[in-house]
This record gives sequence, structure tokens and C-alpha cells, in this order.
Amino acid sequence: MKCVTCHARETESTNTFRIGERGIMASFEKRTTREGKHSFRVKIRLRGFPQQNATFEQLTDARRWAKSTEAAIREGRYFSSSEARKHTCAELINRYVREVVPSKPRTGPQQVQQLAWWKERLGSYRSDLTPALIAQYGDELASGNTRYGAPRAPATVIRYLAALSHAFSVAITEWGWIGENPLRKVRRPTEPKGRVRFLSDDERERFLLACRQSGNPFLYGIVLLAVSTGMRKGEIPGLKWNDVDLKRGWITLHVTKNNERRKVPLAGPALEALRQHAKVRRI
Repeated sequence: MKCVTCHARETESTNTFRIGERGIMASFEKRTTREGKHSFRVKIRLRGFPQQNATFEQLTDARRWAKSTEAAIREGRYFSSSEARKHTCAELINRYVREVVPSKPRTGPQQVQQLAWWKERLGSYRSDLTPALIAQYGDELASGNTRYGAPRAPATVIRYLAALSHAFSVAITEWGWIGENPLRKVRRPTEPKGRVRFLSDDERERFLLACRQSGNPFLYGIVLLAVSTGMRKGEIPGLKWNDVDLKRGWITLHVTKNNERRKVPLAGPALEALRQHAKVRRI
């Protein structure tokens, strides 16, 4: 099968016909030069994927290439676009850390660490990574230990995979480097169901007493605020006095897990503790 890399500039006639399936469109363009020579140019378009082009002397060769390429795209095996060949996985991760991570102040630092793990193992590969290769290193991740020597929990492996997956998604939708996210075909580990545990009245009193007796002067107020309002651990340390309305009994959270602003009612011992804390104006 011979692929023509150049054409005569002038043609006497051009005939275009198309075939398409599931959002993939292949167009065949027949070109005839004044000398009577024929060639067939194929263009394959897929949303979110760089256009693929090739030119052949025979229509049968053009159809065969279009059919195999479309099948590879549908099955997630085709990543050999010009952009994918230009960039390594390390370049993809570096750009993501440089351009995307700064907009994620809450989860960004953790993602930098997670993506550094992937870059160490996959950085030398081109961005046309296969799901099988990623799954191989995912198994290595799941079988390894944390920096503290403890086995990695399934939830930790899921977060590592999610960080890499989002980097690939950005490379598809915003940069046009690749056409499909290989993480879509990588199986995630099953996360065990958590245990629902509530403190009894006696346990809660003893817990708060221990916090009050702690050498940390802020611990009791922080724990009391968490128990009374249900605020998350990451939300309380970021509070500012402008977020607290002691008169009306409200706390306004601007940065939350769902990135939605919400108000938290404040009353009882938690409100009184914040009023006492407001006298020193340190939070």
C-alpha cells in the first residue's frame, strides 16, 4: 500500500464522498490531475480528536486505512496523532501542574505529589499511553506502601488515578494533544464502605473535656465548632473574621468541597466560644 505524500497543485476534477459512524466522519476526496493521474485523500474527524489525514493512489487502500483507523479510534487504540507524538507524558503533567493546579488551592498540593509519582514512571512515554500500561503501574501503586510504611488504601489509589485522569481530560478538551482519555478503560479498585459512628453523650463530654485540657489553646474551640456545625476539617482553619457573623449566628464558607458557597448556622456553645475568641481577634 503506497501512501502519496504530495499532489499536483492543479486538478481537473474533485469528487468528495463520506462515510460516518458514531460521531466519526471519514471523507474521501478523489483528485485528478491534468495528466490524468488519480489520488484519494482521506480525512477522519472525531469530536475532541485532531483530524487525521492520509492520501493514497488506490481507493481500496484509502478505504482500508479509514476503516482500520476508525475501528482503532472506537476501541481506544488510536492515539498516533501528530500532537500525541510531539509530547511526552512528563510534558503533559508539567503543563497541567503549571497551568491547572494553581486554580485548585484545596487539592492542588496533593495532586502535585500524586502526579509526580506518575511522572517518575510514565514520564518518558509519549502521551499516546495505552490503558494496559497505566493499569500495570496502577497495580504497582496498589501493591505498594505509603511513605509511612502502611499499605495504600483503595481510596488512595483512586485519588492517584483521578489526578492523572483529569490531566488527560484537560489535554483532550483544552490542548488537543490526544483524542481519548486512556484512564476511561482502567478499572478502579473498589473502595470499602465506611463505618458510620456516632459518639454517645458520655463520649462526647469526655472528648470535649480532653480537648479543653489540651496544651493547644485553640483545640477546644475548633473541635466544638466541628461537632456543632458539621464543618469539615479543611474548612475550619481557613476561616476569617469576615466570614463570621456573630450577631446573626452565621458562618459563610466560600471554599467548600463542592466549590459552592454555603452558610452554616452558629448557635449554642459554639457561638459562645467564638464570641470569647473574638475578644483576642485571632482565628
